[in-house]
Order: sequence, then structure tokens, then C-alpha cells
Amino acid sequence: MLWCLSFRQPYAGLVLNGVKTLESRWRPLLGPLENQTLAVHVAWRDWEGDEWQSVLSGPMGMSRTQIQDLLDSGERFGRGVVAGLVDVGGTWVCPTSPQEEELHHLERSAVLIGLQDKHLTHLSNPRWLKEPLTTRGRRDLWTVEIPAELLP
Repeated sequence: MLWCLSFRQPYAGLVLNGVKTLESRWRPLLGPLENQTLAVHVAWRDWEGDEWQSVLSGPMGMSRTQIQDLLDSGERFGRGVVAGLVDVGGTWVCPTSPQEEELHHLERSAVLIGLQDKHLTHLSNPRWLKEPLTTRGRRDLWTVEIPAELLP
């Protein structure tokens, strides 16, 4: 049994492709999962903002083609599925006034802007399942059993 969290696209794909290495939340949702593995569920809905595009094309210097290839890769298993696993690291609060260089690094790692005062959690070792596990997502954390034959 693993803890699972639904991510909206494109963030689910960005996490599983190792581009997004920081998760940001207004509360320390992932704090208790430090040093554990988290299952990544791909939600049906998209993220409502487009700041991720600005981060990928600006500070990360990706071309439109590179961004589209990344988005396509993130959709390989479709929506409404557990698609992969990621290891959870430490959680901390982003300072209200971080140094500009530190803030830019955090924004690139989170593929998001406006991180001040949010709880940030380091994510590492992303891996796709061999095949998706279709299951309904839920709010916050929930548990899922992934059959051994699907594990990477």
C-alpha cells in the first residue's frame, strides 16, 4: 500500500519526467511522508494557470518543440491513472523574502512562480510504472495498492 497524490497536468508529467523536483502546497501535506515513496496519480483536469509555460520557456530555456515533446511524454498513459512513483524528501517553508537567485532556483525546480510562504517538498527518483493503473483520484493523500507486475 502506498500513499498517492493526484497531480493535474502538466505537473504529473513534469514530476514523472524529473523536470519538477519541488512540490508546493499551502500546508505541509507531504511532510509526514519524508523518506517514503509516493504514487503519482494523473488527474483528469489541467492546472488552471500557465506559469509553468513561462518557467519552461524562460528560465529553463526550452523551445516550443521541447515543451511539446515533454507534454506529450507526460500524457503517455492518459488521465485518471496512477502513472508512476516518486521519492519524497524534506518539507520546508519558502521564505517570504528569499534571495533573488534562490527564488529563481526554487521556481525552476517547482516549475511555478509565487512560492513565498508555501510549503515546499523535495521530490526525487521519478519512475513510470510499466503500465498505468486506472483508479479514481481523491483530494489530498489517499492510499493505493499497485500490483507488483506494474512496478518499475
